[in-house]
Amino acid sequence: MNQGNRRLFLGSSLVALGSGSFLLGQDKEAKKTIARNRDPINESRNRRLGADLPTFQPGTLFLTWHTDPTTTMVVQWIGTRGETSDTTVFFTDDRRVTAFRDPFTPEKSDPKAAPIPWRNTAPRARPYPMTDFQVFRAELTGLAPGTEHIFKIGKSSPLYRFRTMPAQATDTFSFISGGDCGVSQACIDNNRIAARHDPMFAVVGGDLGYDNGRSVETSIAFIRNYSATMIDTEGRLIPIIPCLGNHEVNGGYGTRDKATFFYPLFDGLFPDTGYNTLDFGDYLSLVLLDTGHTSRVEGDQADWLDKTLAARKDHPHTIVVNHVPAYPSYRDPIPVLGKDGKTVNGTGENQRKHWVPLFEKHRVPVVLEHHDHTFKRTKALIGGLQNDNGVLYLGDGSWGRLRIPRKDDQLSVMVKTSEDYHISLHQLQGRERFHLALGTTGKVMDAVRSGQRKCGMVTAGG
Repeated sequence: MNQGNRRLFLGSSLVALGSGSFLLGQDKEAKKTIARNRDPINESRNRRLGADLPTFQPGTLFLTWHTDPTTTMVVQWIGTRGETSDTTVFFTDDRRVTAFRDPFTPEKSDPKAAPIPWRNTAPRARPYPMTDFQVFRAELTGLAPGTEHIFKIGKSSPLYRFRTMPAQATDTFSFISGGDCGVSQACIDNNRIAARHDPMFAVVGGDLGYDNGRSVETSIAFIRNYSATMIDTEGRLIPIIPCLGNHEVNGGYGTRDKATFFYPLFDGLFPDTGYNTLDFGDYLSLVLLDTGHTSRVEGDQADWLDKTLAARKDHPHTIVVNHVPAYPSYRDPIPVLGKDGKTVNGTGENQRKHWVPLFEKHRVPVVLEHHDHTFKRTKALIGGLQNDNGVLYLGDGSWGRLRIPRKDDQLSVMVKTSEDYHISLHQLQGRERFHLALGTTGKVMDAVRSGQRKCGMVTAGG
């Protein structure tokens, strides 16, 4: 990609690549698009205050976590060296900056006031594969839990807002989940609905942009769309927590290097394997699994899962996230005879053999599944049968992709399925969990409360 196209590509607009409306080299059209996307209120405010308009606004900026969501935040963007003179990330939680104010009211300066204590860290830059771009990453540490923060990049970017997770879950909070996004208009619509609910973060359970480990344009288009739309009603950036899916991997399944664009962005959360746990204080654990795309389901991952769930038996909320479902709503769960005369495993068969007994043994209340491009909710299950103390499986990955679910419920596990785009809104209230499925109009399609973690109430495998 030459220098001119590179600059133009990084300046492209929302959904441009996903809609097919953006072609490299069309400078006039790109300038018109950028002009349309300017925020007149912010520009007016800045002119009234006599401030210079920000000159560096990376369209690929997003937040995520590597470790403790209560005291850290990772700031990332995809760019090029030299596009701004200073990439230092400055951040503060000083109330003089973070307090919500009328943007048209000039601030009164107090010459006796102490200067605002900006902390700073320099991002590390590493190559983004198949391009001359760099991934800029800065991990902000030592943050105050449950607190509003402001950051900026260098001296010429806007101020960006985020909040850390609370150290203890004393108040109700929510997060969004879904999967199989792509770069379509349906995905953008669901992004906007998600942001209107002010979630603390968003879990994307695989198949983010459908780059297949080959299309850098698609991988960056997904990040640009997420960056532009996943901003809550108070202007906070919504962190993303991803899982690996087959469409992040060249060939669907393979070695780590086949997930060409996923790991350069998210290897801080997945440094060695395709699975890990993100712990939120002692109240929530997200167990993020790899359904065989770069790490085998059985063996090391299953052993790790057993130990990980056992170590979190006292957490009120331990939620598993994976891509390929143990209980599919579209694909065939039953083994079939292939054209070559060999038996082909049913979808989810490996997970039902190696993981489901562990979910039941350790009383995982909810497993978030994807991959099938439908909406589904199963019964609460133990041993494949309904049980009030069982595991609830929600999904099935229709953030931006759709299929018609199977009419026959071969495993007799489904409560509800439909061919609707959807995301899930999870509300945690003390030890209670409520799960709402939201359609692209924002209407609640389904609502359910998941059961408590009652170890020992029912005999389970393992």
